[in-house]
Amino acid sequence: MLARFFTTAADFAVDLGTANTLIGIPGRGVLLAEPSVVAVEAQRRRMLSGRSAVGHLARQMQGRTPEGIEVVQPLRQGVVADFECCEAMLRYFLFKLRPGRFAARPRLLVGVPGSITPVEKRALFNSALRAGAGQVLLMAEAKAAAIGLGLPVSEPVASMVCDIGGGTTEIAVLTLGEVAASQSIRIGGEAMDQAIVDYLRRRYSLQIGLAAAEQLKIDVGSAWPLAQEQTAEVRGVDTVASLPRKATVTSEEIRTALAEPLEQIVEAIRRTIDMCTAELAADLVDQGLVLAGGGALLRGLDQYLTERTGLPCRVAPEPMEAVVTGALRCLQNLPRWRHALESSDDEA
Repeated sequence: MLARFFTTAADFAVDLGTANTLIGIPGRGVLLAEPSVVAVEAQRRRMLSGRSAVGHLARQMQGRTPEGIEVVQPLRQGVVADFECCEAMLRYFLFKLRPGRFAARPRLLVGVPGSITPVEKRALFNSALRAGAGQVLLMAEAKAAAIGLGLPVSEPVASMVCDIGGGTTEIAVLTLGEVAASQSIRIGGEAMDQAIVDYLRRRYSLQIGLAAAEQLKIDVGSAWPLAQEQTAEVRGVDTVASLPRKATVTSEEIRTALAEPLEQIVEAIRRTIDMCTAELAADLVDQGLVLAGGGALLRGLDQYLTERTGLPCRVAPEPMEAVVTGALRCLQNLPRWRHALESSDDEA
C-alpha cells in the first residue's frame, strides 16, 4: 500500500505563496522562485498572448499596464482567490520545469496556511489538478517550515517556528512529530506594505503603490532601531493637488508605520505560547524561536521579537526556502510523513 507514496520522477514540492511561488524537485533542490502574479486581458480574463506573462515578467508590468490589461494575484492571504489564474500560473510553472508532456501526471506536495478552510482546500485541489497534477498533497506550512529548517521536531522537546509570508503568518510549537500549539493569522508582508502606504497618505498626503512600499520596507524598513538610521526618497501622487511629487522618509517613520502589523504578530506568538504546557514553554526558553518566510528578512525583527516575547529569536539561514525545503524532505520520506498530509484522493 505504501508503494504508491514512494518518490517518483514526477514529484514536486510547492510553496504556493501570496507573494512568491517556490517549486523544488527531490534530489535537485529548489528550481523555481517567481512572484505569484499573472497578466491577463481584463475583459476576457485570459492570459496575454504567448501565455508567458507570468511571474517575473508579470511583476514588471504591475502598476504600469494600459487599459485592457490587468496584473492579477491568484492567491490572497495564502489561499486561492482567482481559480482560473491560479490554474494557469501553476500550469506555466510546471511546464517551465518540465517542458513537453509529463510521462505521468505529477504529484504535488503543497504547503498551506493553518487557517485554510475546507472550501479553500477544495479550490486549491481543483486548481492544481486542472493544472496537470495527478495527485495533490497538502501540509501545514508551519510544520513544513520546521522540517525544512532542520529543527528536532521528532524529539521530545519543543521546537517553535514563525513563518511570516506575504499573506499569512504561521506560528507553531512542535514536539514528537506533531503540532502541540499553533496560530495562523492573515497578516504578513503585504499587510506591512499596506501599513506603509496608509502612513504616507496620512503623514505626507502622498499616494504610493504597494510595490513602492515594499521597496521602502526593503531599503530602510526595520523592526528595531538601527545603529545608523537611514533615509530614502519616495515618489508618488499628491492626494490634494493630484500631481506627482516626491518626499524624503526616514527609517524611524517606516518603523512607526510597521508597528501595528508587528504587534499583531507578537500577540499571535504570545497566544501560541499560552497554549503550551509548562514543560513545553520551559523548553522554549532554551530552544527559542526560529523565523522563516520573506517577512523574516525585515531588519532587526529577531531583536524586536526577543525583546517583546522574552524568547531568544533567530532568523533562518534561507528563510524564504524553509517551507519548500521541508516539503522536499517529506517527499523523500513520504511513508514517515503521510499521516500529516491531506490528499486530493481523499476528496474523491
